[in-house]
Amino acid sequence: MHKVLTVDTGFHRPRFDAAYLVVDRGRAAFVDCGTNHSVPRLLEALAGAGLGPEAVDWLILTHVHLDHAGGAGELMARLPNARLVVHPRGARHMVDPAQLVAGAAAVYGADEVARTYGRLRPVAPARILEVADGQDLELGGLALRCLHAPGHARHHIVVHLKAEEAFFCGDTFGLSYRELDGPCGPFILPSTTPVQFEPEALEASIERMLAMRPQRMYLTHFGPVEQVEALARELRQQIRGMVARALPHAGLPAGPRHAALVAELRQLYAERARVHGVPRSSQEVLEVLRMDIELNAAGLGVWLDRRPAG
Repeated sequence: MHKVLTVDTGFHRPRFDAAYLVVDRGRAAFVDCGTNHSVPRLLEALAGAGLGPEAVDWLILTHVHLDHAGGAGELMARLPNARLVVHPRGARHMVDPAQLVAGAAAVYGADEVARTYGRLRPVAPARILEVADGQDLELGGLALRCLHAPGHARHHIVVHLKAEEAFFCGDTFGLSYRELDGPCGPFILPSTTPVQFEPEALEASIERMLAMRPQRMYLTHFGPVEQVEALARELRQQIRGMVARALPHAGLPAGPRHAALVAELRQLYAERARVHGVPRSSQEVLEVLRMDIELNAAGLGVWLDRRPAG
């Protein structure tokens, strides 16, 4: 009987960033890995499952953003038999992480990136599998099907675990923090990126997963959620609401536009949380979502800049 273990990577705050350990018939795979600082937690989870590093066949990255993949090189150095699985667009960043570091430094500052992520270790090309859309990986007796899933990022994949009718979905199926759970279940919101947010592609990726009738979604931020159809409806409404609120600010200079988008998103998420019955004040909700609001506003700004003229 297989099992899936949720590993809190310790990034940013408790129950913010998850990796997953999948085990079947004495073989193991990690899905996402957090940062360099997360590696001891992952190895501890592996030992807790009664396995050693040699039992790991795969480290699967949903995408190469550093909260998901920053520790990949450090972890792979400790997994002698594992191959790293990544979208073809992301593979070069695992071989040479310099561009990832530079991109993060542009957003957060070089000192903060060094403190938060440490020195990123490259992965040898021979250990990397550039996974095709629809490609299956074998793990013990399990099939893990990798699907390309753009929208949050063009190099994003999701992984279908047929044995559970579940997906490991990285950021494609949004963010849902346990602090905001309530009587109506999980509260969810989309996740953009300051680089490659594409709302139409994101909706299409969500619909593609729904067509396979999943019963559970394993989110990186944070943990497994069910009520998949209801959560998907909420994501659709919010993606469209975010776009509708962003468009009137398209002509503003970058600084004032970002401030306007932050204000719009604060209002949108506070309203949606009230409708959902989240048992926290609007101020508490917005504090939990503070960093995500900043990132989502940045993602919307990049999307506005890249929209075709007219």
